[in-house]
Amino acid sequence: MKSILRPAFILFSVLTLICGVLYPLAITGIGQVVFASQAGGSIIERNGRPVGSALIGQSFSSPQYFWGRPSATSPMPNNATASGGSNLGPSNPALVDAIKGRINVLKATDPTNTLPIPVDLVTTSASGLDPEISVAAAYYQAGRIARERKLTLDVVRSMIDQHKASQHFGFFGEPRINVLELNVELDQFHSS
Repeated sequence: MKSILRPAFILFSVLTLICGVLYPLAITGIGQVVFASQAGGSIIERNGRPVGSALIGQSFSSPQYFWGRPSATSPMPNNATASGGSNLGPSNPALVDAIKGRINVLKATDPTNTLPIPVDLVTTSASGLDPEISVAAAYYQAGRIARERKLTLDVVRSMIDQHKASQHFGFFGEPRINVLELNVELDQFHSS
């Protein structure tokens, strides 16, 4: 029995050391050096204080801020522990009603806006945590932001253009805007 247990215990100990200690330490160390911001949670700071992560959407409801995609997480929006979509199909009346309600809110908040409403402002993402919106969604909201913050439309559009992230690898996906980063920039610009 000893001849079987001893090698099994040694193998178990060696593999635990390699897979449970050395490998995680090595990967964590490499991540901290090569991808320091991402390994630290991609935290965005304002005045030296963390205000959120660039990887997780946040809810903004004030008309002076850009709004992100709606979140399907519950019991609170953008709850990372409850990540997931609504799983409602396109013909589901609950989804249709939710989209109509979101359209009504957008129109009530900016009644003079005649631009077509981008789909990402009224539909949730698969994770329910999307931190980004399309460039069209940012431009759609630019007039409201300019009016609420008493800025020119050109200033707001310029900020959008400065925060535009290009496609992944130059061809995958669409250009996009990180909502939290843009709102932090708006606050810093407005307070200066």
